[in-house]
Amino acid sequence: MQTPSGHLVDSTPSARVVVLVSGAGSNLAALLAAHDDAAYGARVVGVVSDRADAGGLDLAREAGVAAVAVRPGDFEDRAAWDAAVAQAVDVFRPDVVVLAGFMRILGPAFVGRFAGRTINTHPALLPSFPGAHGVRDALAHGVKVAGCTVHVVDDGVDTGPIIAQVAVPVEDADDESSLHERIKIAERALLVETVGRVAREGLRVEGRRVVLGPR
Repeated sequence: MQTPSGHLVDSTPSARVVVLVSGAGSNLAALLAAHDDAAYGARVVGVVSDRADAGGLDLAREAGVAAVAVRPGDFEDRAAWDAAVAQAVDVFRPDVVVLAGFMRILGPAFVGRFAGRTINTHPALLPSFPGAHGVRDALAHGVKVAGCTVHVVDDGVDTGPIIAQVAVPVEDADDESSLHERIKIAERALLVETVGRVAREGLRVEGRRVVLGPR
């Protein structure tokens, strides 16, 4: 599905953000910390995970944010799970949906419902090295500069229009773990900045080009 042109998210003084997580939730923690500032312009109102034991659910509850697990194993097939995730997110009436370390591909029922207002963070400089092993693949390719990307979600895997990127130099002694740790630091900062700007300024897509700010 091609993301439609025009405003994806209109600027608002208090954008409602729903975050999807699969793990410990370090990106979620950064967003929760940011939303304590009234000037940030966005507030996390719900967290959804595909795993009942995800640490991100505990982070959300400790912050007083509603959190729910929608486990694939509880549904008869992938399509039913995808529809259930979409329903769980829709309960929170989100202005923006953020995939922050969410390790499953969302299908048409989800992407279609939240088209143009779902963003993802990825630990590589897209369009290079998409998929679940972006850091490992970048190292194997011998790149000298890695990084992270925040992009609009479409129905492909890490193929949506790019909102923002940050470069992270690769050091000679880097292995996958050390490089990924530095990318995570950059990724958290980039995600917080980008979500705040989308909330405060609005976002639109013109072809493959993403523009932050009013038309």
